[in-house]
Amino acid sequence: MHVYLVHHAEAVGPGTDARRPLSPLGFAQAEWLAAHAHAVGVRPAHIWHSGKLRSRQTAEEFLRACSPFATFKMIRGLQPGDPTTWVENALLLEDTDILLVGHMPHLPELARALGATDPLPLHGMIALERVEATRFAQRWSVEPPADVPVRSTADPD
Repeated sequence: MHVYLVHHAEAVGPGTDARRPLSPLGFAQAEWLAAHAHAVGVRPAHIWHSGKLRSRQTAEEFLRACSPFATFKMIRGLQPGDPTTWVENALLLEDTDILLVGHMPHLPELARALGATDPLPLHGMIALERVEATRFAQRWSVEPPADVPVRSTADPD
């Protein structure tokens, strides 16, 4: 069983939109990260997100690119200030691959609690594998390149 922790892609500032959707760069980051995940074989059975718009939009890229038939839902326990034990306990009940999309500082704390040896990259992801009933080991981490191409929002016609 694998667990993939994804920090949501770049969002617009709260002064621009209080809901904080992904910025154009954020959409490019999420698309790049999901394509990379697909290329290395990430096919989660479940995709869980925090419910915040930026988290859901990032998760939707993984749903499209990696696993369009995955269960896709907002779950309790992925908000920035939530205790990591809620998600840790939920993961112990699972036996299929899960991708979680959430926020700082919660996700880095969760990554460490699960056994990650590297810090969670900003707008990146970490892959962990269950190696014992209650223990995970980090397998890899990745972050989008700084020069990820951003698509023009202008109509090309």
